[in-house]
Amino acid sequence: MIKRFKQQQEKRYRINQRIFAPELRVLDVEGKQIGVLSKFEALKLAQEQGLDLVEIAPMAKPPVAKIIDYNKFQYQLEKKKKEEKKKAKVSETKEVRLGPFMSDNDMQVMIRRGREFLEDGDKVRLVVKFRGRQITRSEFGRTTINKVVAALSDISKVDRDPHFEGRQLVALLSVEKGKKHEESKEDQTQS
Repeated sequence: MIKRFKQQQEKRYRINQRIFAPELRVLDVEGKQIGVLSKFEALKLAQEQGLDLVEIAPMAKPPVAKIIDYNKFQYQLEKKKKEEKKKAKVSETKEVRLGPFMSDNDMQVMIRRGREFLEDGDKVRLVVKFRGRQITRSEFGRTTINKVVAALSDISKVDRDPHFEGRQLVALLSVEKGKKHEESKEDQTQS
C-alpha cells in the first residue's frame, strides 16, 4: 500500500524578472508606498538601490511589490513564523481517574489535581471506571462525576457532558478563559 503525504508547500514569491504583472504598487524598504509604477520602472528603481523587487501580494489589484533584499525578506518571514510558534500554546488533555464509590478525601485530591491541570491551560478528561458488577449502579458514577464538575465549575466549563464509553463514564472539561484571568487578578491584588 502506498501512503501519500501532503507536503506543506511554502509560499513562493516572484522576484525581479519573474513578476508578470505590467503594473505594480511599489513599497520601499521601510514599507512606505512609492506609488503605482510599471514593472520596468520598478525593476530599474530596485536595481539602482542594489536590491530585489519582491511580489508580496500577487492577488491585489494592482499587485503589491516591495523593494528589499530577498534574503533579508526570507529571514524576516522565518523570524515571524518562529514568533508565532512561540506564542501558540499547545493544549494537552490530562486524565483524572475516579471511582464510583470514592471517599470524600480521595475526591478532594482528584479535584485539586484537576484544578492544577486546568490552571496550566490543559483540558481535563474525567473518567469513572466501573469494575465487575459496579456497572449496575451507574448512578453512583454520575453522582461522583457531577460533584467533581461542580467543584471545578468556578474555573472550567463542560466541553462534553458525561457519557459512557464502554465501561467508563467520561466527561471533558476545559478552562473558561474569563474566569481564569479573574482569579489571577484577585490573587495579585491580595499579595
